[in-house]
Amino acid sequence: MTMAEIDLDRRKPAGALQTVDRALLVLLAFERTRPDWGVTEVAAEFGWDTSVAQRLLSTLAGRGFLVSDPATRRYRIGPAVLRLSRQWERSGSLELLAGPVLEELCRTTGDTVLFCLPDSFHMRCVAAEEGESGPLRYYPLIGELYPAHAGATSKSYYAFLPDDQRHRLFRARPMARFTDRTVTDADLLEQEFLRIRAQGYAWTVGEYDSGIATVAVPVFLGREPYGSLSLGGAAERFSDGPEPRLDSLRQAAQLLEKRLTHPPQRSRRPRA
Repeated sequence: MTMAEIDLDRRKPAGALQTVDRALLVLLAFERTRPDWGVTEVAAEFGWDTSVAQRLLSTLAGRGFLVSDPATRRYRIGPAVLRLSRQWERSGSLELLAGPVLEELCRTTGDTVLFCLPDSFHMRCVAAEEGESGPLRYYPLIGELYPAHAGATSKSYYAFLPDDQRHRLFRARPMARFTDRTVTDADLLEQEFLRIRAQGYAWTVGEYDSGIATVAVPVFLGREPYGSLSLGGAAERFSDGPEPRLDSLRQAAQLLEKRLTHPPQRSRRPRA
């Protein structure tokens, strides 16, 4: 797999220190489809001397950002990355980046907008904007958990997981029925997940909340599904189905992906 396939931007940011930028490029090269790297592979991929690649990998391993397998001498992501990722989700930075996208999508559609991330066998709402018809809940939406098997908000994410990972999740536990439209059969759910993945979005009416319609799309980081972005409201607001909202929803998801991978920079004040 090449870096072009991983969608890694190699352009050096203005004013960046070369060594730091190279180290970050190495970290960003690790993905589910490429979980480990060797020294010579890193050197060949980026066009660096082997000694440079070795020092970078050793330094990152020394700080816990990578771990080295002594048997294969290959490197994988280390615990320091997990520590930072947990801090990132608690820091408020995620809401700061997502907020403007959700606000604009809410203004465009008038619907309630949710941005959710996976949390075990649920999707957890991390940012939201209430629609023009009023709140969907009598309590805050942020922090609410949506079951993995019920509703477009969850299904739009789980449909894009690798098949084996999804099978382990949905075939190893009982599933609650919330309304008469909730699907609890694993085989029927799998058929629906495949259909969602083929069409690129999920659409449900009354699966989790009676009378509530939801259309949702996945949000990706690189090639990995990261979360979901959804529009919801009373079913009568969606009498024309999901199609009139899909373009706006997809454009918002793409903008959100861009902001999450390349956060907007504050412009510098001109010197007096």
